[in-house]
Amino acid sequence: MQLNNLGFPRIGRQRELKFALEKYWRGEITQAQLIDISRELRQTHWRWQANAGVALLPVGDFAFYDQVLTLSATLDVIPKRHRGETPTDLDTLFRIGRGRAPSGQDAPAAEMTKFFNTNYHYIVPELTEDQRFDIGYQQLFDEVSEAQSLGYQPKPVLLGPVSFLYLSKTVESEFDKLSLLPRLIKAYQKLLQRFVSQGVEWVQLDEPVLALELEEDWQAAISQAYRELEHSNIRILLASYYGSIAHHHHLVANLPVAGLHLDLVTAPEQLQTFLPSLGEEQVLSAGVINGRNVWAAELDELAEALSSVAGDLKQRLWLSPSCSLLHSPVDLEIETNLAPEIKQQLSFAKQKLVELTKLKLLLTEPNSAEANAIVLECQARRDARANAANQQVIARVDALTEQDYQRDDTFAVRQAAQRNKYRLPLLPTTTIGSFPQTPAIRGLRSRWRRGEMSLEQYEQQLRLVTQDTIERQLKLGIDVLVHGEAERNDMVEYFGEQLEGVGFTQFGWVQSYGSRCVKPPLIYGDVSRPTAMTVKWAKFAQSLTEKPVKGMLTGPVTILHWSFAREDISREQIATQIALAIRDEVVELQDAGIGIIQIDEPAFREGLPLKKSDWQHYLSWAVNGFKLSAAGATNETQIHTHMCYSEFNETISAIAAMDADVITIETSRSRMELLNAFEDFNYPNEIGPGVYDIHSPNTPTVEEILDLMQKAATKLPVKQLWVNPDCGLKTRTWDEVEPALVNLVEATKQLRRTLG
Repeated sequence: MQLNNLGFPRIGRQRELKFALEKYWRGEITQAQLIDISRELRQTHWRWQANAGVALLPVGDFAFYDQVLTLSATLDVIPKRHRGETPTDLDTLFRIGRGRAPSGQDAPAAEMTKFFNTNYHYIVPELTEDQRFDIGYQQLFDEVSEAQSLGYQPKPVLLGPVSFLYLSKTVESEFDKLSLLPRLIKAYQKLLQRFVSQGVEWVQLDEPVLALELEEDWQAAISQAYRELEHSNIRILLASYYGSIAHHHHLVANLPVAGLHLDLVTAPEQLQTFLPSLGEEQVLSAGVINGRNVWAAELDELAEALSSVAGDLKQRLWLSPSCSLLHSPVDLEIETNLAPEIKQQLSFAKQKLVELTKLKLLLTEPNSAEANAIVLECQARRDARANAANQQVIARVDALTEQDYQRDDTFAVRQAAQRNKYRLPLLPTTTIGSFPQTPAIRGLRSRWRRGEMSLEQYEQQLRLVTQDTIERQLKLGIDVLVHGEAERNDMVEYFGEQLEGVGFTQFGWVQSYGSRCVKPPLIYGDVSRPTAMTVKWAKFAQSLTEKPVKGMLTGPVTILHWSFAREDISREQIATQIALAIRDEVVELQDAGIGIIQIDEPAFREGLPLKKSDWQHYLSWAVNGFKLSAAGATNETQIHTHMCYSEFNETISAIAAMDADVITIETSRSRMELLNAFEDFNYPNEIGPGVYDIHSPNTPTVEEILDLMQKAATKLPVKQLWVNPDCGLKTRTWDEVEPALVNLVEATKQLRRTLG
């Protein structure tokens, strides 16, 4: 019986990679120094995995920006605007991800979107009809040699050819991506032959598209690809995750692969589907440790479920996490401030490897003293969870009625009341919420947390920052202001810190994209709001101006999806508990004179099940969660929501059912293509399509903003449109933000003259 790992986080337990990347981008360290830091991280992570008993170490899971981008470079899929005269190197990857031409001038960054139903963002490969594939970048092969030089047996890990095609986009012309499959397979054959020449025995090809309901042509592509890769003289572990692939059982069972990985966390029932069809020598990688959550596994229950399988398969059973541990924080050992009753419930990436070791012990030595201790530990955790229930929260959820989810009147009635109250101009301008979190602001927060300044001193400084933010917006001529969120560390963490039933780590960081990391809260109990969370800052900001200042909240679905949520009750129940807490905040903001309130739901779509046949149940409770949070608002209170990185075509009816008065969305990288969904659906409410890509340091020109908004005006009535950036401005600098907003306001003035 072997321990298997599909991938490990690369950021480091203290975010060493993040800080090294940002220093390199600022010119503070050399590329050689960046590479040295990355090498040290990789080798530390390999050592941990080897010490835990993982025999085949995943190689290729390390990426300086994104593993899909690294694979694109490996296959020589480089957009023309980013390709230089010299061979592809790290700077090429950074130009693609961050938006630069080889000359150093601005060039649109490649599109970035969510990786399946996770909060990880990948850089979308761009394919042309005459696309050629070849080996164009050496990082993956260099890391194989590096692992071998340390005495490890590497298992290269990369996205499979069909998933790579599926996640790509076509550019320059419309064509069938699958027409490129024969060329792509030849490139993969070259990759596999390089591994063979390096002495590699196993390669892991990830095909998460198998968890989708694939059309027949994509199913045929899977069959074609793996039959042509069969003769590569290397053992292929075909891995899929994030959902069941049992609906593709006949297809997968007939693929000529040496091993199959199943995600048995999201779909444990598929084990019985695939067991009878395993070949006599075929390996089963059982993904039984949750790679996407932080809660310690019920190892005793897993051992019981796997005991007969272990007896039948013996050494052909590999014990694995459900998916790559990329989605997990790195190391629980360095968490020193967690309450013991919470810490005992947790397991981070490094500890999940130890869990695999313990599970193997339970299966191979079930009667040992060590096994008995593991069983007692599991039971103690279950008892602690049961004793922590909050009966008041449970009773409030049980008492909800249908009326609790409804606003007082229809949107048309509300819109008339809001327009009469605010008298906003055509094409109102606003921003999404946050303004730059400068080093000075972060320094203030650090000093306060270390006890070097009092709460009163800290808040006085934040009031000065907030006042400055309001004054800057007034000078710019923004119509609906925000207070800038200087007091907030993160849009989810800030609220989680003030909610009962939610805990926090010091170092529980996970990568979101590039160098961007988030530290999700731990929803360990029943959620409630003991006191107001944002009212004080909203009232202060509104006192500084007669213009409306938005109250800024994070919605229940996003707080749920961007947290590590408990697994002993349904996600619907958790979302409802959070929605009640947000509802209370909406009412209190309204009572304090805040008339425009934004309830952000950027994670709304990422919670969708991968199979469309399962969507309706999720959409029903997700929409209800938002409606419950907003339903306490009167007609005059304008409710906004924000969504980013969402394909809306297939969920537009659910978006409309949320009934937000105004929705703002990311559209600049797609050049307003995402608005097609709202046009085709005849979306009734107001909408702000983003015209400023805040994930790139580039400054949009007046002409670029005019072009985007003119495109928007061909898709939706001008009276429905707002003008705003794609997302919050927290990660940008004022030197970047102010010129962009100057251009945004100037473009809007010109548009009002021409479109009004």
